[in-house]
Amino acid sequence: MTAAEAGFRRRLFLRKATAVGFALLCILATSLGIAALALLLVDITREGVGRVSWDFINSFPSRKPEQAGIKAALWGTIWMMGLTASFAIPIGVGAAVYLEEYAPRNWLTRVIQTNIANLAGVPSIVYGILGLALFVRAMSLERSVLAGSLTMALLVLPIVIIASQEALRAVPNSVREAAYAVGASRWQVVSRQVLPAAFPGILTGIILALSRAIGETAPLIMIGALLFVPFTPSGPLDRFTVLPMQIFNWTSRPQPEFRENAAAGIIVLLIVLLTMNATAVILRNRFQARARQ
Repeated sequence: MTAAEAGFRRRLFLRKATAVGFALLCILATSLGIAALALLLVDITREGVGRVSWDFINSFPSRKPEQAGIKAALWGTIWMMGLTASFAIPIGVGAAVYLEEYAPRNWLTRVIQTNIANLAGVPSIVYGILGLALFVRAMSLERSVLAGSLTMALLVLPIVIIASQEALRAVPNSVREAAYAVGASRWQVVSRQVLPAAFPGILTGIILALSRAIGETAPLIMIGALLFVPFTPSGPLDRFTVLPMQIFNWTSRPQPEFRENAAAGIIVLLIVLLTMNATAVILRNRFQARARQ
């Protein structure tokens, strides 16, 4: 064996060993994360599953832990998520369609794209400060469900835009060219060919965005969402609280019974989140199956 062959074999062995080591490191990191999550879920389930009941879901907060429930927080969460989705989804998908299908490729578009990417990484507390200054004070929406929903819509809007753009880019150009070849207008190409093909990917981005919004607390603290609410919102201008705020309130109480309530509230929040995600995944799979036909 020559010196060159020996050197090549040594370098090849080092590359393979490095690849195996990196793969093992990734597996270890993933296993640690899953194990930590499993321990948290087991601990929360053990502490709070006995507290979950219809009375708990249908009762208002109380200073007596055995009578406290999450009705106000649950309805506040439903109101806020519905309004947030109503604002963020059409604006985000519309912006993505314009930037990908209509906007010219120039320096202004690049600046906009860079700023959208940067906004996706801004801490949520910054959006809370913006919501307090713009929606609560400047627009005089007070500390209402509408102000909270608009703040959350700003928070998730960059995620929706970026995910929708990626889904639109994944549609082959041959689809557009074939539609143009038979005389379709640009709007017909976008609305009847590109958007249906990209919709499963867009829906995935919407799932991620709303999943982040449902668990956020810092922006709502900034705009002044209430910690103790003995009523359910009857309109978008009513005061409100949400599940993360109610859980935060219970964990700050000294009585151990309130910690059980907090664990039960976490279980309900996870059920709501998983229900939303499961519904969106089912819709996405149906659209994917329809696109393949």
